[in-house]
Amino acid sequence: MDLLKVSDLKVAYGKVNALTGIDLTLKEGQLVTVIGPNGAGKTTLLSAIMGVLPSSGIIRFDDKEFTSPEVETLVGHGLGLVPEKRELFTSMSVQDNLLLGAFLRYRKGDKTYDKTLAEIYSLFPRLWERRQQQAGTLSGGERQMLAIGRAMMSKPKLLMLDEPSLGLAPLITREIFRIFSDLRRQGVSILLVEQNARAALRVADYAYVLEGGQVAMQGPAAELANDPKVIETYLGLANKHQELLSS
Repeated sequence: MDLLKVSDLKVAYGKVNALTGIDLTLKEGQLVTVIGPNGAGKTTLLSAIMGVLPSSGIIRFDDKEFTSPEVETLVGHGLGLVPEKRELFTSMSVQDNLLLGAFLRYRKGDKTYDKTLAEIYSLFPRLWERRQQQAGTLSGGERQMLAIGRAMMSKPKLLMLDEPSLGLAPLITREIFRIFSDLRRQGVSILLVEQNARAALRVADYAYVLEGGQVAMQGPAAELANDPKVIETYLGLANKHQELLSS
């Protein structure tokens, strides 16, 4: 079943078209990635789906149709976003940041968020170790874990992530991507915008390549990872050379 279906999505900054007629589909339990160069419109796409930016076109999420929706409406329907800048409350503790993620659930009278908190500490043992620390004292990788954990506290049906590996060391990036694989196995649906195309294509089921605000290519992630144009443009010549050596 389609969890998210975006049809003819357009975003303009004044007279400049940032997105021109994007169509994108994500099925329940899928991990879909959007890759592409800087300025291709990847962040704009997530912001428009989330309702942060005004847009035209139709966003169909969890069998409900929205046109240029409000952020709170979509959060209430089960859409979660981890923004590129993470936007943590740095002077608050790790645990308080996580609990804020469950605010809408608390307001609706859902008192089961303690169970979710335990699940997040199980997924991110480092957050448990640092639960009383101020979020501002965490390393870059720990901050990213906290941002993902906070989004998970709302029990989203779809988790959207904007450049989660940005500024992280390769070892931490691998750990973050391993967690995405774990989440997918647990049935969490993920829409991942990522500049690290190699890592993204490795964990994704399906991929879209964005160029100049349009979908330039799309297909199963494993197929795109072996596509000569994708290899040359996004995965680097060294990777192409290794592919030739191993074939």
